[in-house]
Amino acid sequence: MNKYSILGFLALVSLIGMAQEPQIAINPRHYVCYRASNPITIDGLQTDPDWQQAAWTEKFVDIEGGQKPEPTYWTRAKMLWDDKYLYVLAQLQEPNVWATLTERESVIFNDPDFEVFIDPDGDTHHYAEYEMNALNTQWDLLLIKPYRDDIVQNVAIDNWNYNGMKSAVYVNGTLNNSNDRDLGWTVEIAFPLDALAELSSTGKNPVPGEQYRINFSRVEWTVDVIDGKYKKRTQMVGGREKMLPENNWVWSPQGVIAMHQPETWGFLQFSGNTVGTDADNYLESPENPLKWALRMLYYRESSYFEKKGKYTQDLNPLKLDNFKTGGSAFHPLIILTPSGYEASIPTSDNKGSWHIRQDGRVWKTIKK
Repeated sequence: MNKYSILGFLALVSLIGMAQEPQIAINPRHYVCYRASNPITIDGLQTDPDWQQAAWTEKFVDIEGGQKPEPTYWTRAKMLWDDKYLYVLAQLQEPNVWATLTERESVIFNDPDFEVFIDPDGDTHHYAEYEMNALNTQWDLLLIKPYRDDIVQNVAIDNWNYNGMKSAVYVNGTLNNSNDRDLGWTVEIAFPLDALAELSSTGKNPVPGEQYRINFSRVEWTVDVIDGKYKKRTQMVGGREKMLPENNWVWSPQGVIAMHQPETWGFLQFSGNTVGTDADNYLESPENPLKWALRMLYYRESSYFEKKGKYTQDLNPLKLDNFKTGGSAFHPLIILTPSGYEASIPTSDNKGSWHIRQDGRVWKTIKK
């Protein structure tokens, strides 16, 4: 199967459930990212003094959230930035470090991997996905929109690349050697900000105080050692041998097994302060509850469409008639359109409106 066929298959699989309403209360994690005092050397060794000053994220959890068992091995990350790059450093505890894929643009999550998802303007469209394994083999994609939101187009642009991106891996142990026990592996990445700016509605690099949506994911496979080699563990199901599903461990839990839900990713806030100097507080936007209310409408409209084959302007069948946002009743304006619907509510300062449509994109307009 070529990579384009694989992408089509992934899109099909992701669309089976359409938009999935999270099964947990969503409280996205957040991280204040400080400026590096000097350009970071990307070698996987984390020896730059600035890294010692940067805070670690919380340890990763199961993608579905706290109701699932804690990950077998811990994972954590930290970030820095300067005028040219967003830097990411991650540590992955792992007693058996292995990787097989060596060709760029392979489907890297077939190996144990580390993944980064970035949506610069938070509209849930035009976002980047990046995956790498312990061999530093990479797969980067541009997503026009989540797979769930388009049943016709191939939404993943596989030949898009982070021009100027740098990455490195350090293995604390040995690679592909089943005769010993490893401590883990470290990844270090520099994402060019001008490439990320292409995905933003402003087309510009971030400024202090700006917030991106971001999440990290780790795919972990359960393996056995057979004839000195790592082999993914299988089990008998209905008389047939099937591979055990992968583990998905993430920084900010998604509430469902689906990374392509940018609305549930964490928040990255850029600070103008140099790391190790004055601390900045994370600032929760008063717009977030309003946007989440529209997202709940989107989930319910998607579910209604699956059952009825159409959208509705009535909040009652969506079970949102008693829904509140910011302590106030939720009274969206819903307009049915030839392509689906558009729903809107006023911004927190009443100077504009937030909008969402059937393909999940959310955007803001200002009153004239």
